[in-house]
Amino acid sequence: MNYLKTEEFAIRPDNDGVRLVSYIAPQSREIPFNEKRRAILIIPGGGYSFCSDREGDPMALAFAARGFNAFVLFYSLGEKAKWPSPLIDASLAVKFIRDNAEKFKIDADKLFTIGFSAGGHLAGALATMWHESYVYDAIDMPYGYNKVNGAVLAYPVIDAGKYAHRGSIDNIVGMKNSENADSVVLDAVSVHKHVDERTCPMFVWHTTPDTTVPVQNSLMLCQNLADNKIPFELHVYPEGGHGLSLANDIVCTGVRREEPYVARWFEDAVTFLKKL
Repeated sequence: MNYLKTEEFAIRPDNDGVRLVSYIAPQSREIPFNEKRRAILIIPGGGYSFCSDREGDPMALAFAARGFNAFVLFYSLGEKAKWPSPLIDASLAVKFIRDNAEKFKIDADKLFTIGFSAGGHLAGALATMWHESYVYDAIDMPYGYNKVNGAVLAYPVIDAGKYAHRGSIDNIVGMKNSENADSVVLDAVSVHKHVDERTCPMFVWHTTPDTTVPVQNSLMLCQNLADNKIPFELHVYPEGGHGLSLANDIVCTGVRREEPYVARWFEDAVTFLKKL
């Protein structure tokens, strides 16, 4: 009998903490669809200080059940998270997945990303800053090779200014009290300020009562997506807090209260991605 196959890869020689874990559906004559699946790069949150377990493996299994081969990224954290190191990690992950599309049985033109909280910041940066010259200075690859075909952002850190999650921004700016940093530095890591015609379509969700990452982060992002005519879908739920992940009993028991209403986001996001 075949089972979902997991494998771990070191994708950044100068930082062995950067790892990619794959979740690949088994090959079977009974399921020819598995010969070429969509792919999803999952980026857990954790304030750029850790990677949340609740936003990694459970999310990969959920996407695998909905027809995606999944990849969980463990990226640069803490002192190693100074920008743009995490964006280099994410771009290397996309390159690695595309380089191995045949091995992973995926459609390289149906490669998406999802990020949560600080991971949402990184997924959003990948969606909006993939073309920056410093990325191509660090990675030898064709232009656009690291651009994903769509992104899902869950309660994302977007703003480095008034509505920032200060811990995340402190880590990527590399200083305490980053609100005192130069505005040029803060603008460089504010995702919404990088939205333009090169940005990929996005599905964004947040909760109004989120006291960790204010909902204004998602609203500011989507305003700029609308202004630039980038396709997007936005869900703002009137209940629940931060870090809900799937918002069901699998990830919330003993940690958060499950939110069945909010949990609808997952199927809506899958539908959005499958239309791209």
